[in-house]
Amino acid sequence: MIAHLRGRILEKNPSHVILEAAGVGYEVTISVPSFSGLPAEGAEVSLYIHTHVREDTLALYGFLRREEKQLFERLIGVSGIGPKLAITVLSGIAADALVTALRSNDLTALTRIPGVGKKTAERMVLELRDKLEGLAAAPAPPQTSRMEEDVVSALVNLGYQRTPAEHAVRRALERAGNAASFEQVFRQTMTLMQK
Repeated sequence: MIAHLRGRILEKNPSHVILEAAGVGYEVTISVPSFSGLPAEGAEVSLYIHTHVREDTLALYGFLRREEKQLFERLIGVSGIGPKLAITVLSGIAADALVTALRSNDLTALTRIPGVGKKTAERMVLELRDKLEGLAAAPAPPQTSRMEEDVVSALVNLGYQRTPAEHAVRRALERAGNAASFEQVFRQTMTLMQK
């Protein structure tokens, strides 16, 4: 079983990366947070790997953080959640926020994740609430301003993924300053998203 890979990034996109290790190119499915943390193509990176084997499939799932891999493995242990939905969950909500939502029985936060309905959210809480030792939630993320949320919402409505949009908005605000208008922040964010 492959548990860790270190190699050169041949190709990357928000859903997978091709990693060359010892002359072999491995296609590894990744979450959006892992994609956001990857260096440029051609750079070397280390990924924690979960090898998923079924009778017709051998798939690799990669994570930059060990905690994210552990959370992924707990998610696929929930009845009705396979690896694809687990990656979608980890792409739709930050790992620390997911742990907090599971511990506090926050079904509203869980059902905001694409592909997670009320019954799946309830099952996640029921089956995972007591299995989160070692996955302590980090301090709560900084509160977002109304304008930040409006810019993120506009980007999501245009088809951008929520997590990269949030990161881009924060970077745009750092550049433009807190006194910037919605339009200035939106334009700066669009520029960052197109890079």
